[in-house]
Amino acid sequence: MIKGLSDSRKFLALLLAVSIKLSVVGAVVASPQHASPAAEPANAAVEPKASEAMHELSRTFEALAKLVSPGVVEVIVTRYGPVDEDDTRETSPVSRARNVGAGMIVDPDGYILTNYHVVKGADQVRVRITPAATGESQAYAQVEERVQVLPARVLGFDKQIDLAVLKVEATGLPTLPLGVYTGLRKGQIVLAFGSPQGLENSVSLGLVSSVLRQPDPDSPLFYIQTDAAINSGNSGGPLMDLDGNVVGINTFIYSKSGGNEGIGFAIPSGIARYVYQQVRKYGRVKRRTIGADLRTLTPELAQGLNLPFLHGVIVSDVQPDSTAARAGLEIQDVIVSMDGSPVNSLVLFNVNLHLNETANFTRLGIVRGAKNLELSVPVYEPSHDPEHLSDIADPTKDLIPRLGIVGVTVNSEVEALLGTLRVEGGVAIASLVDDHLAADSGLAVGDVIHTLKGVPITSVANLREMFDALKRGESTTMQVERAGRLSYVTFEVE
Repeated sequence: MIKGLSDSRKFLALLLAVSIKLSVVGAVVASPQHASPAAEPANAAVEPKASEAMHELSRTFEALAKLVSPGVVEVIVTRYGPVDEDDTRETSPVSRARNVGAGMIVDPDGYILTNYHVVKGADQVRVRITPAATGESQAYAQVEERVQVLPARVLGFDKQIDLAVLKVEATGLPTLPLGVYTGLRKGQIVLAFGSPQGLENSVSLGLVSSVLRQPDPDSPLFYIQTDAAINSGNSGGPLMDLDGNVVGINTFIYSKSGGNEGIGFAIPSGIARYVYQQVRKYGRVKRRTIGADLRTLTPELAQGLNLPFLHGVIVSDVQPDSTAARAGLEIQDVIVSMDGSPVNSLVLFNVNLHLNETANFTRLGIVRGAKNLELSVPVYEPSHDPEHLSDIADPTKDLIPRLGIVGVTVNSEVEALLGTLRVEGGVAIASLVDDHLAADSGLAVGDVIHTLKGVPITSVANLREMFDALKRGESTTMQVERAGRLSYVTFEVE
């Protein structure tokens, strides 16, 4: 907890007191029996107290903003993209674009957390750090002189969770503590920090609408939902409680208009801590699996399979030779508990599986027909997973702008993720940039480019150099390997 902040319970009590006092004022004014002049002194006695309480509320927010702001940074990214983001024509020109997001300092030696989508496909990443003012009356111009804009490296990221860890060469930076997500409650007051629309280090106030929101029922990801105003540029900024702890990382909004509509989502602090620790320890986020495909059991799904409805997750597939298969897990089993704790959704299953990273196995409570079983299933990291390519790629060095990909030179580490390749060498596609050529050519993450115009590709630098030599409008062909199959991809250079 950041020192110097009022206790949240005191704050809530104060808020309640203000509400009661204002209600008393309204009741006294509206009541006919208090319409005489004699009632006026009573009103006058209540109003200053209410005003004093409101000022105390304001001072609480001011103290929080003052202590939190130095740990919030502006992330400035340049990348290649359409000149006009609203122009979706295939022939729209591509140029360097500048985008702004937010981040939070989590270690005084220059480690920063932000969203992956903020730095996705970045050609250059910089971080704007604004130290706290030394005096209340310090002029804005003087503060600006102390602002630092530092180059940042992307140490690692998880694009599924949408978090990235940045590193700047600096020490002694102010940090923000990652709070305990399990203590968060619906209705709790929170503040969102960031740079909405490029307005650096702004703050907005709101409530926690839900502590466990799953916008996509087919996705294992869940979020904190808040009505605190979040707009473009807030991504990567912290969602704070009133004790000065980070409870979430602002990530995206639900909006039909493109602006804030009071439905924002933040990645819980527990997940953020896990990603940060994994990147610091391994340089990437390790996946954990038991080798089974699961989904939350709903009443409709249970009825369609003639199963009694249970609160749990149903097994839709078991991969051959996986630990789940060897442990005896079967399709249509319903998992109702995990290590002794109830599991009523895929979200909870995945949270328990990933956050308990020291466990080598998990005990699953199973309902199979009329039987109740318990299986001990080893947990492992899948060896072949193209999604891991993005964990070892460096968007600042491995970008091939004209093709619109971030590539990785094929080596033993890449082959371990993809499996044995039929053709030696080449460049594996780690991620697609927001660009038309790669997507329109049918390329996908995990594809390996072996040749360009019949010439073997030896590295990312080699592919970039050969691609830059192509003339606009020139037709060319690449040999691509995908899942053990070879094919040719033909396209016209933009």
